[in-house]
Amino acid sequence: MDTKLLFQDAAGFQTPMLAVFAVDIAVGKDAEPLVALLTTSDAVADAAAKVLASGEFKATVGETLLLHAPNGLKAERLLVVGLGKAKSLSVDEVRKGAGTAVRAAKPLGVRELAIAFPEDHALDDEHLETLPCTLLSRVLVEGAELAEMDWDTYRSERKDRSVRLLSVVAKEAEKSTRAEIQEGFDAGVIVAAAQNFTRTLVNEPGNVLTPTELGRRAAAMCAEAGLRCEVHSTAKLLELKMGAFAAVAQGSEQPPALIVMTYEPKLGKGEAAAKDAPVLGLVGKGITFDTGGISIKPGDGMEKMKYDMAGAAAMIGAMRAIAQLKPKVKVIGVVCSAENMPDGKAYRPGDVVTAMSGKTIEVINTDAEGRLVLADGLHYAKTLGCTHLIDAATLTGACVVALGIVNVGLFSNDEATWQKFVDATKISGEKFWRLPCTDDYKDQIKSHIADMRNTGANRWGGAISAAMFLKEFVGETPWVHLDIAGCAWHDENKPWIANGPSGVAVRSILEWVRGYEA
Repeated sequence: MDTKLLFQDAAGFQTPMLAVFAVDIAVGKDAEPLVALLTTSDAVADAAAKVLASGEFKATVGETLLLHAPNGLKAERLLVVGLGKAKSLSVDEVRKGAGTAVRAAKPLGVRELAIAFPEDHALDDEHLETLPCTLLSRVLVEGAELAEMDWDTYRSERKDRSVRLLSVVAKEAEKSTRAEIQEGFDAGVIVAAAQNFTRTLVNEPGNVLTPTELGRRAAAMCAEAGLRCEVHSTAKLLELKMGAFAAVAQGSEQPPALIVMTYEPKLGKGEAAAKDAPVLGLVGKGITFDTGGISIKPGDGMEKMKYDMAGAAAMIGAMRAIAQLKPKVKVIGVVCSAENMPDGKAYRPGDVVTAMSGKTIEVINTDAEGRLVLADGLHYAKTLGCTHLIDAATLTGACVVALGIVNVGLFSNDEATWQKFVDATKISGEKFWRLPCTDDYKDQIKSHIADMRNTGANRWGGAISAAMFLKEFVGETPWVHLDIAGCAWHDENKPWIANGPSGVAVRSILEWVRGYEA
């Protein structure tokens, strides 16, 4: 989708469809909705006034109202998009509103769409004052670009419903305001492209996106973005004594891939990096297909296990955005990619493997493979000099049972690092819920034969047991663990986004990284 930013009066803009946002400004639990448009254009307000006065449109999130041949406007259609209650308006509703506009245009055959930029002073009491125009511009573009994607990639008779041109139309403003809107717009294009890159990877079937192919695509992205990239396979795993990672990979004919991506911030002339400057490690689980191995999964729903590399894809997408937005902090991305297959060479329940750190692991269940590859990935990131770590993985079904499909499970061993991530979500709009990983749970992973076991001693608190296992490999290094199993794939279409891969955590990881800028 070609996306443009224009500064002019929306009422006078010629387009097949003009979208404008609306909120409910009514106060009180039982108050009837009172709809207000987020525009100061009298012509746009007049065009929608009659139908808005009827009360049929409530301005709930994702609700739309389509008017044909609106009086006083050059647009052929006026689409009013609800953002919900004004008092609770956040960046997430604006992102969803922009996505709703694009999704509404697609089935109508509208190939060119304009969205009126929400104006700070459209409401009498300035409800938008907590949403700076730079951020509004960014999330609007993100929502629109994410909504444009459909995932019928391999259909031989794909229907072309793409919106080819999106124009964001902002009212002419002071030069400084225009610069802020442009800044947000440019960032939004970059972040959305990175998240869509992640989603494209996750959508690929396992026979296409093997570990080798994931490495190839990561390397190609790095070459284009200006990142340093190394892709290794079995020999490197053996050289590094990554016994846990190698054990998972050994049952497949497809070789594993250890992908290392490095971003070095550019320093000014005569400037040197501080000796105590942080180095951030992004570690992703990249199981391109997960059968469960010898502890094989039930056949029902196994086709979804192509998404078991969504954590790796999130890190690759985040690295792409980092390369383009250029934060002043060093970042190293480590992806551990393999297939988990039940071949005659596969690792077995009861095996004891030795991780790169030297810790020994009793394998109780070969379907708990993600924590094994991450164990070696996290330790390896530390050896590369990372001072702070974050990992993302579709790790446990237990996390989905605990939190459903709304919140990602979040674990951390350090309050300041956790708080930095919470601050990042205020911009990303993504939802996380912190779960404990205190030493009270350590007995769950005790083994009689090895240093630890790869599953909990019982079924209770399975997501916590997995986090406790990973915690053993980060030591005292500040760390955040994201269990994205419930949120990496949308099973249903939403008004603002198609079902399929979500690209969850890309935005939050990016903002977490930017929080460490010097």
